[in-house]
Amino acid sequence: MSQFFQIHPENPQARLIKQAADIIRGGGVVAYPTDSAYALGCHLGDKNALERVRAIRRLDDKHNFTLMCSDLSELGTYAKVDNTAFRLLKGLIPGPYTFILRATPEVPKRLLQPKRKSVGLRVPANQICLDLLAELGEPLMSVSLILPGEDLPMTDPYDIRDTIGNLVDLVIDGGYCGMEATSVVDLIDEVPVIIRRGLGDVSQFEDSL
Repeated sequence: MSQFFQIHPENPQARLIKQAADIIRGGGVVAYPTDSAYALGCHLGDKNALERVRAIRRLDDKHNFTLMCSDLSELGTYAKVDNTAFRLLKGLIPGPYTFILRATPEVPKRLLQPKRKSVGLRVPANQICLDLLAELGEPLMSVSLILPGEDLPMTDPYDIRDTIGNLVDLVIDGGYCGMEATSVVDLIDEVPVIIRRGLGDVSQFEDSL
């Protein structure tokens, strides 16, 4: 059975954040809150942990993971951000958006969209998540916690513990954080492309079309 940390959503306990980061660095899989839904996360370079996440979600190797970043600077380490994209990102993060950008060599090849060499990245407006990322000092490989056969992500940390507690190493109870997916915007080319309309406002991208 996994560990279960109750972490304050506005003032996360530093001791628990450090323990959570240590679990991730040690190869653990964690269920954690974001600003849009609960997610599964693991260490960026850990292939075994990644396969465990795929097994929980029953995902094939074509499913794209998101890199959860702590800030715009870290995002820029893993993605190629031109001046236009930088201005857009600066006004929208942290927030419930996933951006598709060309990856830098820092991104493991298994996380890339193979033809376009792109990757999805985001900076969440969730203090637990941001503190955890700051403690890790690198992005978290992440995917929404939607179980096989379901359309919506799990929202109750106690249900998460009861349902997949034997499959993950840690469940972080950060309270209710919603169930709506992020908006996804492709910023690879000059004109932004809205891939999915979700929680984040995408009206400015519609104006640019």
